[in-house]
Amino acid sequence: MAATLKDVAERAGVSTSAVSRTFTHGASVSEKMRRKVEKAASELGYSPNVLASSLTTQRTHMIGLISNNFHNPIFLQVFDQFTRTLQDHGLRPLLVNLSDEIDPAASVRMMRQYSVDGVIVASSTLPPAFSKAFRAAGMPIVNSFGRFSTDPEVHIVSVDNSDAGRMAARELVMRGYTDVGFMGGPESATSTRDRLHGFSAELAKHPDVLARHSYAAAYSFEAGRAEMQRIIAQGDIAQAYFCGDDVLSIGALSALNDAHLKVPDDIGIIGFNDMQMSGWQNINLTTIRQPLSEMIASSVDLIRTLLDQPDRRPEVRLFPCEVIERGTLRPRS
Repeated sequence: MAATLKDVAERAGVSTSAVSRTFTHGASVSEKMRRKVEKAASELGYSPNVLASSLTTQRTHMIGLISNNFHNPIFLQVFDQFTRTLQDHGLRPLLVNLSDEIDPAASVRMMRQYSVDGVIVASSTLPPAFSKAFRAAGMPIVNSFGRFSTDPEVHIVSVDNSDAGRMAARELVMRGYTDVGFMGGPESATSTRDRLHGFSAELAKHPDVLARHSYAAAYSFEAGRAEMQRIIAQGDIAQAYFCGDDVLSIGALSALNDAHLKVPDDIGIIGFNDMQMSGWQNINLTTIRQPLSEMIASSVDLIRTLLDQPDRRPEVRLFPCEVIERGTLRPRS
């Protein structure tokens, strides 16, 4: 049978409460006592029951990690880094898939059922109402990849998507393209609208450049491929495209290849995200990188702070993007 807390106490010659304090984060216990208890626990192969200890501390150390974009490969990287970073800080991630969820109240009920200490919404496409619902329910909440606001209602860690759109437009103009397009994700997504806004605003400074835009049904390979196939069939294709996500870009590249159009000789493509496969030799996508590692570390730092300061005033932490030069745009003029 597995060793119990009482067994450890008897082996160490201390009280059961001393053993409990030793394995309770932040509890007061002398270094001598800690060494005795840990030695006894090691000899007996004892591991504390974290669920049982949560009944005493009123903390589960569980963080709801919520997204709705599981079909996008970038989120494999996002979840990998989030789960590792949370675990490194003694927190336990509860991964929640909201791909078909439209009711924030149902998500709040789920998080209450699991008694999470806080919630991270890792999505740029879920409406702001989701994050606001958690705050209204009294849960510490951070919206990673959320929409920039000068007066946020929840804590946001993100990039300025409008600025990313301007950055993409400048790159296309600098490379001599005079007919350019924006191929976004779902029109309803705030990230799509903001990237298009910045893209259009920058191109408005260049009246000699023709600009157009369209939307894919989702941030997915299939949606990017289907939208580029539609554009090609329509026969009104631009010289270069800013695709609002790398996975859309890769779908577009597939459609262009099927149509025997060469990239970048015939058509230029610039993406957004810099997910790992974008750098693969057979893709070699020029893209705009958002600093995932820094954003995820900041999100975890913020949720940890909120666990002790739940009334902290909402803030926005913005991170800069950068262009990653590869092989899907012609050289700068």
